[in-house]
Amino acid sequence: MSSFLLEVCRALSQASVTYAIAGGVAVALHGAVRGTVDLDLVVTLDEQNLTRLEQALHRLGLVSRIPINAKELAQFRLEFIEKRNLEAWSFVDPSNPRKLVDIIVTEDLSKLKTDLVDVGGFTLPVLSRNSLIAMKSRSGRPQDLADIKMLEKLRKND
Repeated sequence: MSSFLLEVCRALSQASVTYAIAGGVAVALHGAVRGTVDLDLVVTLDEQNLTRLEQALHRLGLVSRIPINAKELAQFRLEFIEKRNLEAWSFVDPSNPRKLVDIIVTEDLSKLKTDLVDVGGFTLPVLSRNSLIAMKSRSGRPQDLADIKMLEKLRKND
């Protein structure tokens, strides 16, 4: 697993951020063959958690790709989603654009279930298969539909 993933997860844990890995990385951590560039996270969307998240990512040298901060996101999240089609609050390393973290703002971790997955001696919070399937069903994108098929197949093989 990538050192960037572990670096981000370590920083978020040290900052007491409530988060879980989502997206393609979560699908891969559940056992499916899946390539992805970005790291998708789902977090608890209260202002304190978002502030800790923002500070932790800044300490890693990541900057927001859009001109908002944690306080604004907490206050205007629904408006950003409805009027600006915001789905993710993206952070990137300006010197290495492959280091990209997307915070999925359309989902609140407090409404989802997680699993703990061991990755190279580190225990990481990952959205459960059922939560991933539900989240990906709402998006309806072709890649998400393919992910659902893989996750359901894995579930049947357990």
